[in-house]
Amino acid sequence: MKILFVCTGNTCRSIMAEAIFKSFNDNNCLEAYSAGTSAFPHSKASLNAVNVVMDNLNYDIENREAIQINEKIVMECDLVLTMTESIKNSMTLNFPKFSEKIFSLGSYLGKKDDIIDPYGSNLKNYEKTFFQLKDKLIMLIGKIKEDKGI
Repeated sequence: MKILFVCTGNTCRSIMAEAIFKSFNDNNCLEAYSAGTSAFPHSKASLNAVNVVMDNLNYDIENREAIQINEKIVMECDLVLTMTESIKNSMTLNFPKFSEKIFSLGSYLGKKDDIIDPYGSNLKNYEKTFFQLKDKLIMLIGKIKEDKGI
């Protein structure tokens, strides 16, 4: 099962989500990817995202380039999880034939909250976002395993 995490620029939230998911997932049947709705070509993970992920997971995302979302990527994934409800709404408008597999991460888990965007802020805000993601992604892994029986 391929899971795609989507944020705006693919330099903070979605790449942290991808790294966290990969670090906590112990099932080879689950794969994580990430992309952004407005990714700049050749942009890299933000320095604070790099530092938070390295400090907490010992996982290096420093050279990870942002990926722009496109129809092919959405088509190839089984589940698309956005960081906010507004990104989810935008994705379903842009990719209507895939709307049944596009959710905000919060709503997929039965929550109403969005993932805080730390872009351009201090390390403390990146840490808040990291731990918000970590909590949700641990729940997500458990939900998928239970729902899919894997």
